[in-house]
Amino acid sequence: MSPAPPGSSPAPSAVPVRPGATLAVTAAATALVTVAYTAPTASLAATARAAHLGASGRTWILTGTLVGISALLLTAGSAADDHGRKRVFTFGVALFAAAEALAALAPGGAVYLAARVLLGIASAAVLAPALGLLSHAHPPGPARIRALGIWGAAVGLGIAVGPVYGALVQQWAGWRTVGGGLAVVSAAVAACAAVYLTESRAEQPRALDPYGVLTLAAGTSVLIAGLAEGRSGWGRSVVVALLAGGVLLLAAFAVVEAKVREPMLDLALFRSPGFIAATGGALFTGLSLVGFMSYLPTLLQGVLGLSGLAAGGVLALWSGLSVVSALQARRLAAHLSATAQVALGLLVCGLGEAGLYGLTPGSSWLRLAPGLAVAGIGSGVLNAALARLAVSSVPAHRAAMGSGANNTSRYLGSALGVAVTVAVAGSARAAAPGPEAAARALATGTDRAVLVAATLCLIGAVLAVAARRSEARDKTLAGPEPTAPARERAATR
Repeated sequence: MSPAPPGSSPAPSAVPVRPGATLAVTAAATALVTVAYTAPTASLAATARAAHLGASGRTWILTGTLVGISALLLTAGSAADDHGRKRVFTFGVALFAAAEALAALAPGGAVYLAARVLLGIASAAVLAPALGLLSHAHPPGPARIRALGIWGAAVGLGIAVGPVYGALVQQWAGWRTVGGGLAVVSAAVAACAAVYLTESRAEQPRALDPYGVLTLAAGTSVLIAGLAEGRSGWGRSVVVALLAGGVLLLAAFAVVEAKVREPMLDLALFRSPGFIAATGGALFTGLSLVGFMSYLPTLLQGVLGLSGLAAGGVLALWSGLSVVSALQARRLAAHLSATAQVALGLLVCGLGEAGLYGLTPGSSWLRLAPGLAVAGIGSGVLNAALARLAVSSVPAHRAAMGSGANNTSRYLGSALGVAVTVAVAGSARAAAPGPEAAARALATGTDRAVLVAATLCLIGAVLAVAARRSEARDKTLAGPEPTAPARERAATR
């Protein structure tokens, strides 16, 4: 049985800690979350038509899930640390199964979109406690690094499988079966979580932070809604009001967290270079990489005329290699810190995205293979390093909160990244007469989006390098690293 990390209470049940089973269950659930989110990306138009949704509804198939995830990730992480990580995680997977079942049985588009929002809420309850459960089951050291690398690989695996799964099932069995299949698998994972996971929580739970919960949930929801609606025109009053309202509510959240006695997110963490690298790296990963890649299948269908299934297969080259890279990223741990790996990962991703430049309507998808391969390798390094930083940059008893903060940044960045990609790539298409001219205009817009995404990757890498230098300077000022016995004595005080 693995010892509990400092700051966590012993497991309150008789179930022993099972590191292998914990890793298998959390990785499977994480992969399911990313499969469910990305499944519609290669068949958005077909799903929207089948569910009787218009252009706005098509936008909200993905946005609804983003709203649910971003609004509650940090809250779910804090609740997991305070009231039980297994409890929140198992509830999340069970709710995930119910949301997918509702999506499969939805009588119309409105219920289907509501199911997608519920799916996001459930996904938040799965993702936030996952790293806390892993850190409890795997003490610091090589075993934890390996486990977090596998968890990072699960993120890439879900992204690789999702579009292909969604397009295949949509084509062969209809859009309802996409959700039905995920509901069955996630119900099995929920049963495994109830049996095999061990409960863990902080020794001293914090009081509920209701104003923090409300301002954060409202702020992220309103901001993402504004980003989604902005795709139909950024100057509209409703878009301006939503974006301004979201920013104001998030500012209110920061004020609340600075004033309450036991904040959900301790703002003092932002004085830590590691926490800045974790949240900033996750934000730029979503903004420059996930946002662009989420919309890439749609661009490939418009420029190259690929089917949804073929476009999903092309994207799988990127996400599949990220799985392989994440599994091997542990070999870098002896040579590079997690912060340095974030910088390296973003730099490699930026170079890979730059390699996608030059797409034309007459070109082959093979033209994209080198850039996607390079970006995939960088993505795997990023996923593994961000998982490590999410846990190591916060106190041990707040591991789930750290995971929630990290994933909140990633998904907010993803929402902004999709909005930027749509705005840049589609800027010239509306004025193009005829389908051939529209495809050429979209290719030009895609090149612009590629350059923007690559530039954002490089900016994120520079910020990570700055955090790494600050981290090194703090270590120099702090003096020599304490010995292992000294660290153990400090942890037990």
